[in-house]
Amino acid sequence: MEGFSGHWAFAFGLLGNVVSFMVFLSPIPTFYHIYKKKSSEGFQSIPYVVGLFSAMLWIYYALLKTNTTFLITINSVGCFIQTIYICFYLFYAPKKGRVQTLKLLVLLIICGFGFIVLSTQFLVKAISERAVIVGWICLIFSLCVFIAPLCILRQVIRTKSVEYMPFLLSLFLTLSAVMWFFYGLLIKDYNVAIPNVLGFSFGVLQMLLYTKYRNGDKIIEISQKQSTDLEKQKIPELTENNIIEIVKLSPVLFHSAKIPVAVQLNSTGVAAHQHQNLPKGIQV
Repeated sequence: MEGFSGHWAFAFGLLGNVVSFMVFLSPIPTFYHIYKKKSSEGFQSIPYVVGLFSAMLWIYYALLKTNTTFLITINSVGCFIQTIYICFYLFYAPKKGRVQTLKLLVLLIICGFGFIVLSTQFLVKAISERAVIVGWICLIFSLCVFIAPLCILRQVIRTKSVEYMPFLLSLFLTLSAVMWFFYGLLIKDYNVAIPNVLGFSFGVLQMLLYTKYRNGDKIIEISQKQSTDLEKQKIPELTENNIIEIVKLSPVLFHSAKIPVAVQLNSTGVAAHQHQNLPKGIQV
């Protein structure tokens, strides 16, 4: 039975690595957009710094445990990819964005991660106790990361638009949560399994909201187009002939206020004029 669960743990760990790798690659379109604009304005570096911090935490936890090869491999890849994203962001970010990113790096990576490593190494003697403490830190931090998309869900419900919640990303995050839940369950590591229950729940909720509001963008676009068309209908366009007629008529209006002018609307809705008893010198 133990050998059977070991094979399944290997399978789910391998699948978890593959799906998580796809999740790590999901921001590539964002950075391609930054590259095209030559500016990172409108984007934030917080997700990538937090992702780097999370990957480093899980690597440290995995090094304190046994039989956690898959955790080390995927989070090592995650550290590498998130570092590239952060460097790319810093290269194109304005001065304010760079300063904020560097402050966040110092706060999370140097101060936060450094404090966790030093305190557990010097204050906790037994490796098993270190693993328990770091495991709880990873669990709580992962729960906070999975709760973070709640603001996006609220925005989707409020705007009835899924513009900022791509379906494929939600799908891959849900699949990743499933793989790592079963992997943690099979190796009996509940610090890995428990956070992914919440991750799976939020992933399913995101996909349900996407299904409900996926046509919201089209409806908004159609309504905006209809309002634009109505505005165009209310304001008729002046043709070249209409403008010439108005220009010809203006000297008459200014120089001879007593000349009777009959005004009526033509088929285009623009004022058309008829002159009565005009002098020959100013007839049009």
